[in-house]
Amino acid sequence: MDISSIQAMADQYASESSSTKKLEESLKNDYSTATSEELMGVCKEFEAYFVEQIFKEMRKTIPESETTSSYTSTMKEYYEDGLYQEYAKAITEQGDGIGLAKTLYEQMKRNYNIEE
Repeated sequence: MDISSIQAMADQYASESSSTKKLEESLKNDYSTATSEELMGVCKEFEAYFVEQIFKEMRKTIPESETTSSYTSTMKEYYEDGLYQEYAKAITEQGDGIGLAKTLYEQMKRNYNIEE
């Protein structure tokens, strides 16, 4: 794999992350006939995405070095995005996460009349 291929891959990843695509696909589904597990899974996906976005916005508050090349910066962002996704998943999966998934789940359960 040459540098231009890596750059193209990093550019594509930076423009639309895999977590965004996955969440968009999940949200297109009709959950009126979903099981409790499916509904909670989608709620956790949303919470993980939300936490990931918080990490990314927090990262923007740290000043960048002026000596960093655009290639290095792009690759750094690529790996940081992956790290933030993993952090967000871990936070969401442990206990109640930040509580957003549970709140969404309870609301969606009421809206779709889903029994446990």
